[in-house]
Amino acid sequence: MQFLFDRPACQNLRKSLRREWLETNGLGDYASSSLVCCHTRKYHGFFVTELARPAGRHVMLSTLEESLLMADREFLFSCRKHPGCYYPRGHEYMQRAELGLIPSFRYRFGDVFITRQLMLLPGRHVLLVRYEATVSSPETPPLTLRVKPLLACRNMHATRHADDRIQAPCSRTIFGLSIRPDAALPELFLQVDGSATFRAAPDWYHAVEYLTEQERGFDHSEDLLMPGVFDIALEPGKPVYFTASTESLQKEHARHALDELWQAERARRLAAEETARDIQGHLCREGERFLCIAPQEKAVPAGSAPDTVVAGYHWFGAWGRDTLIALPGLTFFAGRQSVGEHILARMGAAVKDGLIPNVFSPDGKHAYNCVDASLWYIWAVQMLLQAAPDRLDFVKRHCWPAIRAIIEAYRSGKVPHVTPDAEGFLNVGDATTQLTWMDAVVQGRPVTSRHGQPVEISALWYNALAFADRLARRLDIAHWQDSREQRDRMRLVFHHRHWIADSLGDYLADVWREGERDRRVRPNQLFAVSLPFPILEEDYFASVVSRARQCLLTPYGLRTLAPSAPDYRPLYEGGPEARDGAYHQGTVWPWLLGAYGDALLRAAWDEEGAVRDTLQTLTPLFSRHLREAGIGSLSEIFDGDPPHLPDGCIAQAWSVAECQRLLYTLQKTAPECYARWERSLPQGD
Repeated sequence: MQFLFDRPACQNLRKSLRREWLETNGLGDYASSSLVCCHTRKYHGFFVTELARPAGRHVMLSTLEESLLMADREFLFSCRKHPGCYYPRGHEYMQRAELGLIPSFRYRFGDVFITRQLMLLPGRHVLLVRYEATVSSPETPPLTLRVKPLLACRNMHATRHADDRIQAPCSRTIFGLSIRPDAALPELFLQVDGSATFRAAPDWYHAVEYLTEQERGFDHSEDLLMPGVFDIALEPGKPVYFTASTESLQKEHARHALDELWQAERARRLAAEETARDIQGHLCREGERFLCIAPQEKAVPAGSAPDTVVAGYHWFGAWGRDTLIALPGLTFFAGRQSVGEHILARMGAAVKDGLIPNVFSPDGKHAYNCVDASLWYIWAVQMLLQAAPDRLDFVKRHCWPAIRAIIEAYRSGKVPHVTPDAEGFLNVGDATTQLTWMDAVVQGRPVTSRHGQPVEISALWYNALAFADRLARRLDIAHWQDSREQRDRMRLVFHHRHWIADSLGDYLADVWREGERDRRVRPNQLFAVSLPFPILEEDYFASVVSRARQCLLTPYGLRTLAPSAPDYRPLYEGGPEARDGAYHQGTVWPWLLGAYGDALLRAAWDEEGAVRDTLQTLTPLFSRHLREAGIGSLSEIFDGDPPHLPDGCIAQAWSVAECQRLLYTLQKTAPECYARWERSLPQGD
């Protein structure tokens, strides 16, 4: 899908600064900014690269100050926020922005038009910025493009402030310069393919402000280093390229091969666009952004397969739980089975004492600090076999050892902070821990205290036991301890512990703890219905789904807490503590729609009617939202109360993946109903 924004949309800063674009390369690198290329986050940058050492993403090239020199006049067409003003005010020249295939921005200066496009080359730490001038008058005077690189060269979570010690001298190259303001970071090459001159003129641009960081309560001002000025001759109809990279690109510049690289990658994207014309195809293509090759100190061999999932842009890395929840929608149900299997095998190999890492680290020192990632691993294997039933040999060779290790570790009480009780359920953590997906902490204390027996942990554990029993039989595994009798008892005990009869509709307690129930209405209860082996008896499915629909369902996902709860937080706003306090206390999460859809179809007596109603409810998520926040993608979270403004990451892996899987399921269940809905999706703003 292509998303076009005309001149009024671009020049309305109130709206255009809230819309953001994202370009990625499969290595964890990205380029991103607002619709008018005025940065509103410290995470924005034209060249943000993922490094193995120092680990993490680093904003190398923050932005460019660009201007057109024509007839003794200089027209600045970039845009920044400084205290009390926007300067330059390049958005006033912007005529159009086109996002989707390649970020593209068009500016007008009388009879002269300039188009700027940005592309990250897949599998390489290389940014291409393509400029092309077109004219509507044959008497146009000579044109010169002036480009001033503004460098941050810092970790994406930090901000840079002027420091004479980091004014590293430029090293001239044939086509530009190289610079290394921070000795801990790689050398940065800034070069031009075309007739150009470079003049060293090191300076600091002070007090560049980021509005979104100010709203979030973080440091929102920084200084950027400008090493010098490129003056580039522009000939109408002939593109020129500015490059930023951590490799020299001397050969490409010498052979003028950058246009070949550009056209080849553009052709690849056009071919992919042909298969992404419907909403599922679009989400499938968006999902590719999250499939990356883990950062390495050596160059990545050409053709290497993705081996990790980036949880979200801009600031999340590879998380175990997020990876496993997102993997089916990103791969098994999106035509990328081999990629999914590769990642699944890598995850299984990382099992340690029955645990999947919660956070993967480039140095191999992974964080094993959650109790559910291992159980989601088993669910991901189930989804593989659901999508490809013939992959039993792969599962036996690469997944069964991990599944067996997980089950045995949880059963024997070897998993830290997890203790089995007499009935076979798992007691998790204590009042100081946050071990489930609702893991926000404020002032050292969990916001959503869920120690004891969280409902989805019991559901995932039961599902894992049932699947392992069936898989052991199918694989003819000897000496396997079947849990059938234990599971029969568990279903009865689970109902007794969690079931709450209520005049507004019966539902499941979120946590059972030493005879006490957490009576808050939360979406976690849906997993007792939605998982392939549900722990809840079928007679009670409809009540759970009905209560969730009544209290939690919104057009953008499910609330994490019913509005009737005293501690419900309707808005995700304020500083870090306020936001963390609202994160799982009412804030809406789209990823929960996957479980909701599975549970709904399992409980519905009229499947087609359920599909129709669900699609109608979610129409804004799959239409209007794609043109706001992260353009073309799905946000991490939304406010609990209308109008449900988006927030968090502008592109979240499990949001995209579980919504893609939901649509796949709904289409398969009621294809004609789904086709009518897709044709009815509104077009335009």
